[in-house]
Amino acid sequence: MSCSINLGSLSPSSEREEPAQLTSSSNIASLSEAIKNNPSDPQAYNMRGSVLAQAGKTEEALADFNKAISLRPDNAEAYYNRGLLYQAEKQHQFAIDDFTAANGLVPQQAEPLLGRALSYLALDKAKEAATDLDEAVQADPQNAQAWITRGLAYERLGDKTKAAGSYGRAINIRPKDEAARSGFARVGGKAGQNYEPF
Repeated sequence: MSCSINLGSLSPSSEREEPAQLTSSSNIASLSEAIKNNPSDPQAYNMRGSVLAQAGKTEEALADFNKAISLRPDNAEAYYNRGLLYQAEKQHQFAIDDFTAANGLVPQQAEPLLGRALSYLALDKAKEAATDLDEAVQADPQNAQAWITRGLAYERLGDKTKAAGSYGRAINIRPKDEAARSGFARVGGKAGQNYEPF
Protein backbone atom coordinates (compact mmCIF):
# COMPACT_ATOMS: atom_id res chain seq x y z
CA MET A 1 0.00 0.00 0.00
CA SER A 2 1.45 3.34 -0.94
CA CYS A 3 0.88 6.70 0.63
CA SER A 4 0.03 9.72 -1.49
CA ILE A 5 -0.02 12.84 0.60
CA ASN A 6 -0.21 16.60 0.16
CA LEU A 7 3.13 17.72 1.50
CA GLY A 8 2.06 21.37 1.54
CA SER A 9 -0.22 20.75 4.47
CA LEU A 10 2.82 20.39 6.74
CA SER A 11 4.21 23.85 6.05
CA PRO A 12 2.87 27.35 6.59
CA SER A 13 0.86 28.61 3.64
CA SER A 14 3.58 31.08 2.65
CA GLU A 15 5.93 28.14 2.05
CA ARG A 16 3.47 25.87 0.24
CA GLU A 17 4.46 24.73 -3.19
CA GLU A 18 1.89 24.66 -5.93
CA PRO A 19 1.29 21.17 -7.37
CA ALA A 20 3.50 20.58 -10.39
CA GLN A 21 5.54 17.98 -12.13
CA LEU A 22 8.67 18.21 -10.03
CA THR A 23 10.92 15.61 -11.59
CA SER A 24 12.21 17.57 -14.54
CA SER A 25 15.88 18.41 -14.84
CA SER A 26 14.99 22.09 -15.17
CA ASN A 27 13.35 22.04 -11.73
CA ILE A 28 16.43 20.41 -10.22
CA ALA A 29 18.61 22.98 -11.96
CA SER A 30 16.50 25.93 -10.81
CA LEU A 31 16.44 24.66 -7.22
CA SER A 32 20.19 24.07 -7.36
CA GLU A 33 20.61 27.66 -8.51
CA ALA A 34 18.43 28.87 -5.65
CA ILE A 35 20.59 26.91 -3.20
CA LYS A 36 23.75 28.34 -4.77
CA ASN A 37 22.35 31.86 -4.30
CA ASN A 38 21.16 31.16 -0.74
CA PRO A 39 22.91 28.10 0.73
CA SER A 40 21.20 28.54 4.09
CA ASP A 41 17.60 28.17 2.77
CA PRO A 42 16.20 24.96 4.29
CA GLN A 43 13.05 25.09 2.14
CA ALA A 44 15.10 25.02 -1.07
CA TYR A 45 16.95 21.91 0.12
CA ASN A 46 13.66 20.31 1.14
CA MET A 47 12.06 21.06 -2.23
CA ARG A 48 15.07 19.81 -4.18
CA GLY A 49 15.12 16.70 -1.99
CA SER A 50 11.50 16.02 -2.96
CA VAL A 51 12.30 16.45 -6.66
CA LEU A 52 15.34 14.19 -6.38
CA ALA A 53 13.33 11.55 -4.50
CA GLN A 54 10.68 11.53 -7.22
CA ALA A 55 13.46 11.18 -9.79
CA GLY A 56 14.78 8.12 -7.95
CA LYS A 57 17.96 9.83 -6.76
CA THR A 58 17.71 8.53 -3.22
CA GLU A 59 21.18 9.38 -1.88
CA GLU A 60 21.07 12.93 -3.20
CA ALA A 61 17.54 13.41 -1.84
CA LEU A 62 18.57 12.09 1.56
CA ALA A 63 21.50 14.52 1.64
CA ASP A 64 19.16 17.42 0.87
CA PHE A 65 16.64 16.43 3.54
CA ASN A 66 19.47 16.05 6.05
CA LYS A 67 20.74 19.52 5.13
CA ALA A 68 17.24 21.04 5.43
CA ILE A 69 16.89 19.53 8.91
CA SER A 70 20.37 20.64 10.00
CA LEU A 71 19.57 24.20 8.91
CA ARG A 72 16.17 24.19 10.58
CA PRO A 73 15.69 21.39 13.14
CA ASP A 74 11.99 22.22 13.51
CA ASN A 75 11.32 21.57 9.81
CA ALA A 76 8.38 19.16 10.01
CA GLU A 77 8.04 18.94 6.25
CA ALA A 78 11.67 17.83 5.81
CA TYR A 79 11.26 15.15 8.48
CA TYR A 80 8.07 14.01 6.80
CA ASN A 81 9.65 13.92 3.33
CA ARG A 82 12.69 12.06 4.63
CA GLY A 83 10.31 9.62 6.35
CA LEU A 84 8.61 8.96 3.01
CA LEU A 85 12.01 8.36 1.43
CA TYR A 86 12.99 5.91 4.16
CA GLN A 87 9.61 4.22 3.82
CA ALA A 88 10.09 3.80 0.07
CA GLU A 89 13.47 2.22 0.81
CA LYS A 90 11.81 -0.14 3.34
CA GLN A 91 13.80 1.39 6.19
CA HIS A 92 10.70 1.49 8.34
CA GLN A 93 12.22 2.21 11.74
CA PHE A 94 13.98 5.30 10.34
CA ALA A 95 10.69 6.29 8.70
CA ILE A 96 8.83 5.86 12.01
CA ASP A 97 11.39 8.05 13.76
CA ASP A 98 10.98 10.82 11.17
CA PHE A 99 7.19 10.64 11.12
CA THR A 100 7.28 10.82 14.93
CA ALA A 101 9.44 13.95 14.75
CA ALA A 102 7.11 15.54 12.18
CA ASN A 103 4.07 14.65 14.29
CA GLY A 104 5.65 16.25 17.34
CA LEU A 105 6.25 19.46 15.40
CA VAL A 106 2.80 19.65 13.78
CA PRO A 107 0.29 17.84 15.98
CA GLN A 108 -3.22 17.23 14.68
CA GLN A 109 -2.03 16.53 11.13
CA ALA A 110 -3.12 13.25 9.58
CA GLU A 111 -0.18 12.87 7.18
CA PRO A 112 2.63 12.01 9.65
CA LEU A 113 0.32 9.69 11.56
CA LEU A 114 -0.73 7.91 8.38
CA GLY A 115 2.89 7.61 7.26
CA ARG A 116 3.95 6.18 10.60
CA ALA A 117 0.99 3.78 10.61
CA LEU A 118 1.96 2.44 7.19
CA SER A 119 5.47 1.71 8.46
CA TYR A 120 4.06 0.10 11.60
CA LEU A 121 1.92 -2.15 9.40
CA ALA A 122 4.98 -3.05 7.33
CA LEU A 123 6.63 -4.16 10.60
CA ASP A 124 3.51 -6.15 11.66
CA LYS A 125 2.70 -3.70 14.46
CA ALA A 126 -1.03 -3.40 13.81
CA LYS A 127 -1.89 -2.20 17.33
CA GLU A 128 0.46 0.79 17.06
CA ALA A 129 -0.84 1.49 13.56
CA ALA A 130 -4.46 1.44 14.76
CA THR A 131 -3.65 3.93 17.52
CA ASP A 132 -2.10 6.33 15.02
CA LEU A 133 -4.96 5.88 12.59
CA ASP A 134 -7.58 6.56 15.26
CA GLU A 135 -5.88 9.93 15.76
CA ALA A 136 -5.39 10.53 12.02
CA VAL A 137 -9.09 10.13 11.18
CA GLN A 138 -10.01 12.46 14.02
CA ALA A 139 -7.55 15.04 12.66
CA ASP A 140 -8.87 14.67 9.09
CA PRO A 141 -12.21 12.82 8.89
CA GLN A 142 -12.32 13.24 5.09
CA ASN A 143 -9.02 11.42 4.51
CA ALA A 144 -10.13 8.27 2.70
CA GLN A 145 -6.63 6.77 2.73
CA ALA A 146 -6.50 7.06 6.53
CA TRP A 147 -9.85 5.27 6.80
CA ILE A 148 -8.74 2.50 4.41
CA THR A 149 -5.50 2.00 6.30
CA ARG A 150 -7.39 2.03 9.60
CA GLY A 151 -9.65 -0.67 8.18
CA LEU A 152 -6.61 -2.76 7.31
CA ALA A 153 -5.10 -2.28 10.78
CA TYR A 154 -8.29 -3.36 12.53
CA GLU A 155 -8.71 -6.22 10.07
CA ARG A 156 -5.27 -7.48 11.07
CA LEU A 157 -6.23 -7.11 14.73
CA GLY A 158 -9.33 -9.25 14.10
CA ASP A 159 -11.84 -6.47 14.84
CA LYS A 160 -14.14 -6.86 11.85
CA THR A 161 -16.67 -4.33 13.15
CA LYS A 162 -14.15 -1.48 13.33
CA ALA A 163 -12.58 -2.63 10.06
CA ALA A 164 -15.94 -2.62 8.26
CA GLY A 165 -16.81 0.77 9.73
CA SER A 166 -13.51 2.22 8.58
CA TYR A 167 -13.77 0.79 5.07
CA GLY A 168 -17.36 2.00 4.94
CA ARG A 169 -16.34 5.55 5.83
CA ALA A 170 -13.75 5.42 3.04
CA ILE A 171 -16.45 4.27 0.61
CA ASN A 172 -18.62 7.21 1.67
CA ILE A 173 -15.74 9.55 0.79
CA ARG A 174 -14.59 7.73 -2.37
CA PRO A 175 -17.43 5.46 -3.54
CA LYS A 176 -15.45 3.76 -6.31
CA ASP A 177 -12.26 3.10 -4.31
CA GLU A 178 -11.42 -0.54 -4.97
CA ALA A 179 -9.25 -0.99 -1.85
CA ALA A 180 -12.08 0.25 0.38
CA ARG A 181 -14.71 -1.83 -1.39
CA SER A 182 -12.69 -5.05 -1.35
CA GLY A 183 -11.70 -4.49 2.30
CA PHE A 184 -15.34 -3.91 3.21
CA ALA A 185 -16.38 -7.14 1.46
CA ARG A 186 -13.45 -9.07 2.97
CA VAL A 187 -14.56 -8.29 6.53
CA GLY A 188 -18.19 -9.12 5.81
CA GLY A 189 -19.57 -5.60 5.48
CA LYS A 190 -23.16 -5.42 4.31
CA ALA A 191 -24.63 -2.86 1.93
CA GLY A 192 -26.46 -0.18 3.87
CA GLN A 193 -24.55 -1.04 7.05
CA ASN A 194 -24.04 1.79 9.52
CA TYR A 195 -20.49 2.97 8.96
CA GLU A 196 -19.78 4.00 12.55
CA PRO A 197 -16.08 3.21 12.90
CA PHE A 198 -15.49 3.81 16.61
